[in-house]
Amino acid sequence: MSWTACNEPAAQFRSGTEGARADAALETIVVPRARDLGGFEVRRVLPAAEKRMIGPFIFWDEMGPAQFAAGQGIDVRPHPHIGLATVTYLLRGEIMHRDSLGSVEAIRPGEMNLMTAGSGIVHSERTDTLRRAAAHELSGIQAWVALPRSHEEQAASFQHFGSKALPLLGERGVELRLIVGEIQGVTSPVRTPMGMIYADLILAPGASLHFDARYPERAIYTIEGEIDLGGERFGPGRMLVLRPGQPVTLTGSDTSPARCMLLGGEPADGPRHIWWNFVSSSRERIEQAKADWRAGRFAGVPGETEFIPLPEG
Repeated sequence: MSWTACNEPAAQFRSGTEGARADAALETIVVPRARDLGGFEVRRVLPAAEKRMIGPFIFWDEMGPAQFAAGQGIDVRPHPHIGLATVTYLLRGEIMHRDSLGSVEAIRPGEMNLMTAGSGIVHSERTDTLRRAAAHELSGIQAWVALPRSHEEQAASFQHFGSKALPLLGERGVELRLIVGEIQGVTSPVRTPMGMIYADLILAPGASLHFDARYPERAIYTIEGEIDLGGERFGPGRMLVLRPGQPVTLTGSDTSPARCMLLGGEPADGPRHIWWNFVSSSRERIEQAKADWRAGRFAGVPGETEFIPLPEG
């Protein structure tokens, strides 16, 4: 997705006081800010005013859930990226990805698109004609991860991972799809130049999962239902940032299933600047990317005739 401006999310810091079990595990709670894109709501979680990144994750939007009538859908026109990788994961619906490498790929629930921008890539995200023919729904997570300095200028690439390629762990009311990283001795086939964890977790009522502390920075984003963490319950739409080195146990509520995303990883190797769709360790590199997009020096997306102009300012 392309960056859409909205007020920055608010972060609520926890004190970690003795006797408060949730506070002992929680460093911060980030509350998203919503933006209506015309019948399609997006909730911005990262970057937040007091919490810019979690591991390599520098941008996090929850899309939908949205209901589209026949003939409607999303149309994110071609736009550029540098210095990051987009990690697109859907909960419902379908999006058609096209990029300047010539990639054309539909993504559906349980699948993952990993687009590594590196030195520069352009892509579009739209609802396919066949999907528009009938009423449909869409929801998912659009995340960006900052590439290490050593990989910021690597050649762009695109990879699609089907649902059968991503490990699915299921026992005692726990269903976990491991998108990236390692958990409970299982490793995802997705390779990234930085250590990171990303997983889709569904807990049946009363079921529990132990989330270990192997990754220095970790968080839980709640999507549906309620989870119990340290004796405190949290509903949908909260980014629960965990304290380093503190393993936690997540438990679903007694009444209905709960769904959340696990994320985190190694901290970035230095500060990152983010402007529009560009991420870099260098402000000068972002200025160059702005000039390149303005001057039409990025490669185009085959079959596309539109584009998103560079924002003013």
